[in-house]
Amino acid sequence: MNTESSSPTSLVIATRESQLALWQARHVQALLQERGHAVELLGMTTRGDQILDRTLSKVGGKGLFVKELEVALEEGRAHIAVHSLKDVPMELPQGFALACVMQREDPRDAFVSPRYASLDELPQGAVVGTSSLRRQALLQALRPDLRIEPLRGNVNTRLRKLDEGQYDAIVLAAAGLMRLELGDRIRMKFEPEQMLPAAGQGALGIEILAARQDLVAALAPLADQATWLTVTAERTVSRCMGGSCSMPLAAHGRFNGPVLQLDAAWGDPEGKLPLVRVQARAEVRDFDSANALGEHVAALLQAAGAKPADKP
Repeated sequence: MNTESSSPTSLVIATRESQLALWQARHVQALLQERGHAVELLGMTTRGDQILDRTLSKVGGKGLFVKELEVALEEGRAHIAVHSLKDVPMELPQGFALACVMQREDPRDAFVSPRYASLDELPQGAVVGTSSLRRQALLQALRPDLRIEPLRGNVNTRLRKLDEGQYDAIVLAAAGLMRLELGDRIRMKFEPEQMLPAAGQGALGIEILAARQDLVAALAPLADQATWLTVTAERTVSRCMGGSCSMPLAAHGRFNGPVLQLDAAWGDPEGKLPLVRVQARAEVRDFDSANALGEHVAALLQAAGAKPADKP
């Protein structure tokens, strides 16, 4: 792909073809079209979408959802890729950059059940579906009696499995349900004090080739600085811990004026050590201070007994 300083007259967005991913891409498409850009979508099926019989932690992690989209950028078939930020690896491959983080939707986790109104109402030994190790660790800290069973597939597939009676309840990101106009399926939203969200949950990120700095100006009006600073701090915690799908790790920030409160939780992947939770606050006005807060919180986790993942 050329690296001219002028952005292309027509932008092509690489996107997964799941209903939620297409909603996200069309949302970005509409915002860019409002600003005078011609925008097309390039739908793709990723390895993460194809492998549904194993957990992500066993087949290569969340990077399976973005690799094919990055290849499309590299080959010049697309200019930008729209991602759910919690699916984006903490360190992008060389030659790629995050050009924009958009305003966050509700970052909380949602409790979904046809029969029970809340986690507290579930009977002892009830079956709850999730393939997130983070959610599994936090659920077991709240209700050790529950049976946590794997649950893969897109949002509608997961809801169908619930409705077929395979689970008493499932836990999904509230943002995805709300974006798909399925908010009526939410029985309750977990407050962060109960179920701390994943780093970047609820936020959309736009990836480009690092050489295509001309695209940054086109995407700048879509960026939300407060969200970007918050998720930067969250993702730094995860990066410092070697975070991936194989580690139960949560990180969630909330601004109060210029002060960012950053909470994090770590669970032992083998379930032998107790859940560790920490919190810190700092004034955050730029990416350097956001990174510094994330590094501090990761250090607090380790001081409290959390073990960083071994580097490959």
